[in-house]
Amino acid sequence: AALCHATNEWQQAEWTSKDSRLRASVVVPYEDAVASAAEIRRYADNPAFVQVLLLSRTAEPLGSRKYWPIYEAAAEVGMPVGVHAFGYGGNPVTPAGWPSYYIEEMTGHSQCQQAGLTSLIVEGVFERFPALKMVMIEAGFAWAPSLAWRLDKHWKTLRSETPHVKRLPSEYMRERVWWTTQPMEEPDQRTDLLDTIGWMGWDRLIFATDYPHWDFDDPTHVLPVKTTEEERRAFFIGNDRKVYRGCGA
Repeated sequence: AALCHATNEWQQAEWTSKDSRLRASVVVPYEDAVASAAEIRRYADNPAFVQVLLLSRTAEPLGSRKYWPIYEAAAEVGMPVGVHAFGYGGNPVTPAGWPSYYIEEMTGHSQCQQAGLTSLIVEGVFERFPALKMVMIEAGFAWAPSLAWRLDKHWKTLRSETPHVKRLPSEYMRERVWWTTQPMEEPDQRTDLLDTIGWMGWDRLIFATDYPHWDFDDPTHVLPVKTTEEERRAFFIGNDRKVYRGCGA
């Protein structure tokens, strides 16, 4: 908790206070939800902080009640919760043990995000906290439609198990979840990407560069398909302004 607080103070001292264009995430000790909630509320009135940062590989599934104080505080102060790839909760990235190579870790990020989002929906987090917004960061997004289809199908036959889930899982995903674009999937037929985005909606994507990583996305080349001016504006800046407080009108 002390290290997270020091990191937040450092962000403010060395970055946001020196450039008004920059915004920060509240780094929290997420395995201590009570301490995390206190840290979120500490920066509630600080316009430089616009997001709560979690990681996808937590000790328990993200929907666990253990983490609910974090979601409650985030919704209360109007910050979305960004779930970033990586983290370490004591478990391997696969259900069968530890992988041998980093490529398996990288590919596994999307699996962790899917498991975390499934938990958030099925445990009723979005019903419990109707003002909560979630941003899935650096784990791709083309998996969203197939996950939604599978969840919807199972919910229709197993909904008696979770009466607290009042709506189709896909409805929560479309209304309460956003995805960053890095790393963006790159199918051989580039127009296939339009089908995926069409299901999700152009209002669900938030442009991310991941700079200065070696595989970062250059904004001048990131969109491999033809788009309308309205779609481009939503993609590059409009959606951010809707999700993050104090980032312009």
